[in-house]
Amino acid sequence: MLTRRDFLTRCASFGAAALLLSIKRGAGPLLAQVPSAAQGSKAPDIVAVKGGSQAARLDRALRELGGIGAFVRKGQTVVIKPNIGWSQGPEVAANTDPELVARLVEHCLEAGASKVWVFDHSCDNGPSSYRASKIEGYAKAAGAVVVPGESSSYYQEVPVPGARSLKKTRVHELILAADAFINVPVLKDHSGAGMTCAMKNLMGIVWDRSEFHRLGLDQCIADACLFRKPTLSIVDAGRVMLSGGPRGYPGSRYGEQRMLIASTDIVALDAVSARTLGRAPSDFEYIAKAEERGLGTSDTSRLAISRLTI
Repeated sequence: MLTRRDFLTRCASFGAAALLLSIKRGAGPLLAQVPSAAQGSKAPDIVAVKGGSQAARLDRALRELGGIGAFVRKGQTVVIKPNIGWSQGPEVAANTDPELVARLVEHCLEAGASKVWVFDHSCDNGPSSYRASKIEGYAKAAGAVVVPGESSSYYQEVPVPGARSLKKTRVHELILAADAFINVPVLKDHSGAGMTCAMKNLMGIVWDRSEFHRLGLDQCIADACLFRKPTLSIVDAGRVMLSGGPRGYPGSRYGEQRMLIASTDIVALDAVSARTLGRAPSDFEYIAKAEERGLGTSDTSRLAISRLTI
């Protein structure tokens, strides 16, 4: 995995050092540039693809949204944030499927990305989780640079404008440095929040997850989206853990959904994913709190949803 010295050296060539300096001097956070795939077309707000392989589902979803070029432009740097929280193999479905991560890396590089980084702040031991999930191996083979997330030295304190509870937090340098930010959670049950999906996956970009629990989990999950909204979020709903989450155990129940759901609206994405999990969006307080902050809508009747089977 990339050392911190290597990371900072490489970032310097993309102007990341200047960005980090501006953050430290009190400048506002980098706002995600979210290109609209629908400009000049009628791309859907949400795409849900069922059937086929992880790679085939991603290929079809991106095509429906206007192609990866709608989100990643030539020469840009990209950070992909999967769920690599647990030292578990892919069959447990506690982490994002490595095949999905690898295919996304390939898409970004084919679009002309100058660098694609992959990282997560794991709940279990970081290096073990990277290996056991197989995400490290798959992502490297696809051409990504896999970056550690388990050292506090990788995180910079930043303000969270508009937050109600999480007024400031320490965010991984990659989130500050990259031009495009693609969020790739796995959908599953969670013993604390009720569900892991797009919004909750952003807990893995901060250093101190305990502050979320200390300050109020639901509000902090919503607040975290205010700092940098992902350019695109892609939900792995292939094998869905219906109980025993987030880590999984031998008695966990599963649903073989074989789905992928993608959108730039992180609130709508969680609302649709909640129904895929067999729950209602109203079951999750953080969805309503994020909607109140203008981060998206849970009223999916207002959105164009493309449902495809391959």
